[in-house]
Parts: sequence; C-alpha cells; structure tokens
Amino acid sequence: MYDRTDTAPPVSLPHRPADRRRWIALAVVLTAALMDLVDVTIVNVAIPAIQRDLGATYSAVQWIAEGYVLAFALGLITGGRLGDVHGRRRLFLFGVAGFTVASALCGASASSEMLIAARVLQGAMAALMVPQVLAIIHVTFPPAERGRVFGMYGGILGAGAIAGPILGGILTQADLFGLGWRSIFLINVPLGVAGLALGRRYLTESTATESRRLDPTGMALATTGLLLLLFPLTQGHEQGWPAWGFVLMTAALPVFAGFAVHQRALSRRGGTPLVEPSLFKARSFTAGVTVELLFSTATGVFFLAWILYLQLGLGYSALRAGLTGIPFSVGVSVAAAVSVQVLVPRFGRKVIQAGVTLMTLGILGYLWEAQHFGGGLTPWQMILPLTVMGLGMGLVLAPLTDLVLSNVPHQHAGSASGVFNTVQQLAQATGVALASVLFFALLPDGSASRTGPSTGSRAFIEAFPVTLAWLAVLNTAALALTFALPAQTRHPGPDHPTARSVRSS
Repeated sequence: MYDRTDTAPPVSLPHRPADRRRWIALAVVLTAALMDLVDVTIVNVAIPAIQRDLGATYSAVQWIAEGYVLAFALGLITGGRLGDVHGRRRLFLFGVAGFTVASALCGASASSEMLIAARVLQGAMAALMVPQVLAIIHVTFPPAERGRVFGMYGGILGAGAIAGPILGGILTQADLFGLGWRSIFLINVPLGVAGLALGRRYLTESTATESRRLDPTGMALATTGLLLLLFPLTQGHEQGWPAWGFVLMTAALPVFAGFAVHQRALSRRGGTPLVEPSLFKARSFTAGVTVELLFSTATGVFFLAWILYLQLGLGYSALRAGLTGIPFSVGVSVAAAVSVQVLVPRFGRKVIQAGVTLMTLGILGYLWEAQHFGGGLTPWQMILPLTVMGLGMGLVLAPLTDLVLSNVPHQHAGSASGVFNTVQQLAQATGVALASVLFFALLPDGSASRTGPSTGSRAFIEAFPVTLAWLAVLNTAALALTFALPAQTRHPGPDHPTARSVRSS
C-alpha cells in the first residue's frame, strides 16, 4: 500500500481550450499509474512460486520485493526534477518504455539474480514515469475539471490495490501458456506498448516555470547511506549476521550526517537541495515524517510476512491468498475515500489517531486469532481483523500527507511533498529489510522451502504472531507521535502543490 506525492510546481504551458483528446491522455497516464501500483502488490502473491521455480534464498526473496521499491524511492525526486527540466511528456514516455522492457526481462528471468536486476530496473523506470502523472493531469485539464479527474485517479489507484493480489493469484494459478508466475510481469508488455503509442499522440509537453537543477552530490550521499543501511539488514540473516554488516550500518550514520550538512550548505548558497532543511524546524512536519516512517515500515514488514504466512504456513494457493486480502483492500479504499474530504475537515488529526488505533487493534485481533486457531485459521475468520486494519490504514495514509503538507509554507510545499513521498517509499523498503529481523530470523534453516500440507509449516505459523506483536509496538510509537501533528488542515486553494498531491491506496 502506497501514498505517493506529486512534487511538481505549476507548469509553464498556458491554458488551452478543452480538447476531447484529453480523456485519452488521462486513460494513458492512469494506466501507467495502475501498472506501477499493481507491480508493487502483485509480486507478493507469486513469491512462493518464484522461490520454488528459481530456488531463491531468503535474501533473494526479499530483494525481489525490495529491489523495485528501493530503486523507485531512490530515483523518485530525481525523476521529478528531470521532468521539470526536460519535459514531463518526454520523461513519462521514456519511463513507460523502460518499464515495459524491464517487465519483459522479469518475465524472461532464468535466475533469481536476473529477476532482482530486472526488478531494480523496473523500479528505476517507474521513478521516471510516476512523478509525471499528476503534473500531466494538471496541465491537461482546466481547473473546473480537476476535482473530478483527481477523484477518478484515486478510484483507479484504490482498484489497483485490490486488483494486484487478486490478479497475481489468478495469473500464477492459471499458468497461462505454461508461463506460471512469469505472466504477472509479461502482462505489462502489451499495456506498455499501447501506452507508448497513445502517449506519443495525445500527451502534451510541459516544463516547470522556475529554474530547477539536479543535486548529484546529494543524490550520491543519500543513495550510499541507504544502501549501507539496507543491504546489511537484507543480507544479515542469510550470512549469519557477520561483523561487516554492523560496520556498514554504523558507517551509514556519518554519510547521512554529510547529506544533511550538504543540503544546508546548498540551501544557503541559493541552490536547489533535494530536501529543504528549514522544513524540519517545524515540529509538526518532523512528527509527520516520523509517523509516516514508522507506519509505512510496519506496513512493509506486514505484507511480506503475511503473504508467506498464508502460502507457506497455512498452505494457501496463490489465488486463495490474493482473495483473502480483499477485506483489507476494500477497507483501505473506503476509508481513504472519505477521510480527506469528509472527516479531516471536521476532526483534523483525530482521524489519523483513530486510524493508527484501528490498525493496532486489527493487528492485535489478528495476533489473537493466529495464536488461538494456529494452522486451522480460515479466510472467513480473518475478515474482521483485516477489515479493521484496512480501515485504519485508509484513515492514515491519505490524511497524513494532506494534514501536514497543508500547514507547510507555500514556497516549500514542493520540497515537503518530495520528502514525504521519498520517506514513505524508503520506509516500505526498510520494512521489507526488517522482515529478516522480525520474521525470517524466527524461522529455522530451510523452512522457506517447505510448503507442507494444508496446515502448512509450523515455523511460519509460529513466527507470524511474533511479527504482529512487533508491528503493534511500532504503531503504538506512531500513535504517540501523532499528538505533535497540527490539529487542523489549512487548505491554500486548488492550485497549491499540496492540493494536487495525494495518492492513496
């Protein structure tokens, strides 16, 4: 589940009369956004099949999921800046082309190493494609139509959250043309080709009105620090937690410190830092970023551990596992749809606090069921905790961005959007990495390769409740921090960057 934010400032293209072709342009960019979201969630259901076919290790399983998210997060701000400078249409089409090629490589992978590399390429191309979507919508549609269009955008993304696991289960189990799990990636190829053909004809070019530059030093420092932190977390269990892993994680701290110093110096010189340092002087913004970090990290841990628990623990098929997640996805979509426009204007941060509380209660309910019923837990028994968890997540993801960014000064709204966007994606990647600490470390060697009978592997069944307990702790910490958030939103109008920023699923 993801909440991504458009960082683009107002575009330079002057207003043009409405054109019927704009609806074809909308279909193109919405399809691209849907491809991205589905590829994040669709792979989780297919992981056990991929593992059996390619003989993937614990570490490889994590990188198949993490490689995409990490590459997306690392390239997101850069992709937005490149679109600002060189044109959103140009970068969008380039990203779609690269995403299509990477999807074909994923489907043709002969080893886990090749699949990981292709997934990283997919994420990098998505980082060029996705930041352009909302900017293209903004320049294509007149102000009077944008509310309707952004509503359609949110609906498509909500549908994507539900469609990903279901589509992954159907394609994996159907084994179309003997492709098995490979079809979950190859389905992007005809969609990408069609998107390129229609996009070249119907999309309008646009650039930013203000001068923006890349920050290669900042990009290098941020990327290095993140890799020093995440690589040992992902490889630690597989390698027996060697000393070099702790050395690398420790080395990440001075790299991040150097990044902060560089950003402040660049800002003082009048440059364009990746992260505007003055944002963190506001307690509400810092608290919001931290809540996002904790909440999304817990989400990253949950989804990887949960899908492995269902398939390798309870013995579910890919399709049954995907269908089991429908209550969660529906809960997210319903709560997200009403949270920003209906609930937050009346109740402010209390909506987010209620969401974190619901998410925690759902986790605790699921924990009790997993311990009480063990290997006999059924999808029907999971409906209540999964629905409560989904409602909680929907009440947090969309309103959190809106609540915090609406209180950011106008001149820093774009930078603040980029920080939130990147933190959310990196938290997802960190969550997948932390699965090795909170979930995989509880499994005996070799248990990931045993699917067992219908009651599944006892190791997975016993590890999952422990993981849920840790997630409840993370959410409790996030709840405490929500009291530092601003009590109410301050909406600056429809053309403010934050007014076109929310993506929820």
